[in-house]
This record gives sequence, C-alpha cells and structure tokens, in this order.
Amino acid sequence: MDAVQQEATARARELQRSWYGEPLGALFRRLIDDLGLNQARLAAVLGLSAPMLSQLMSGQRAKIGNPAVVQRVQALQDLAGQVADGSVSAAEATDRMDEIKNTQGGSVLSNSGQTTTSSGAPTVKRVVREIQSLLRSVSAAGDIIDAADSLAPSHPELAEFLRVYGAGRTAEAVAHYEAHQN
Repeated sequence: MDAVQQEATARARELQRSWYGEPLGALFRRLIDDLGLNQARLAAVLGLSAPMLSQLMSGQRAKIGNPAVVQRVQALQDLAGQVADGSVSAAEATDRMDEIKNTQGGSVLSNSGQTTTSSGAPTVKRVVREIQSLLRSVSAAGDIIDAADSLAPSHPELAEFLRVYGAGRTAEAVAHYEAHQN
C-alpha cells in the first residue's frame, strides 16, 4: 500500500470513528467475536455484500450508505451486549439475528424500548455498554465488587459506580447513567 492509499485509509477510519464511534473494522470484528459469526454471516445479517463488508472493515470505504444497515449494526451491538450480560442466550441470539436481518429500516427498538438513531449517534444504552465492556475487560465481576467494597467507606459514589457498571445488569446501569446526567 502506497502513502496515498495509507492516507485515504486513515482518513476513512477517522470518518468512521466520527460517524459510528469507532472504525468499522474494530466494530465488526467485535460483533463477529461476541456473536460467534463469520464475516459472511455478518454480511448476510446486515444486508451487505461480502466485498462491501470487507471494504468497510479495511477502510477502503468510509460510510455505510444504507440507513437500514446502520440500524442493523446498532441492533447487533445491542444484541451482543445482551449476550454478554446474560440476558439473551446464544440460541435466542440466533433467532434475534434472523429478525434483525429481516428488518427493512425505520426504527429498530431494543428490548428496553430505546430507539437507536440512524445517524450512528450513541444511545444511552450503547454508551453504558461501552463502559461495562471496558470495566469487564479489566477485571472479573467478583474482583470489581471486592474493589467496590474496599472503596465504599471512603468513596461511596465510586463504589456504587463500580458495582453498577462492573457487575450489574445493563438496565441498572442505564438507570444510573440517566439519574446522573446533568
């Protein structure tokens, strides 16, 4: 890859980060890992051709042109979070992926009733899941609870944050997040 191609790829990934919160290669790889998919199955669920998915992942293309595909991406992100927090089983996830694949656009509602935006703007649920994912990638839930217990006497708010986001359910974390927005 020459310098011009490298610069174009870097620019495309930066645009993806601004539009979707992160480069699509990282987002799609996480969905593949979290939902036990391969690229062909992910492309099919999203309603993209395999070459288009590959171009988006590699940064050869920056934008998903179809708003319905963007909504399916967001629905899969929500589903991956539900699988991770145990509120949806692997078998249920397979059925839900078939439902997501068959959506034609319009609003996609998550289980909490929150609507994702077609612009790719993060929803509260998506932000909360990112926080949960980060905490859980650093330490196991039991260790986070132990740390929260240690902090509780001197830093009760921080202890609550660790408990809610590090070991709690997504719905609890969403309620906490919304209660502390100002």
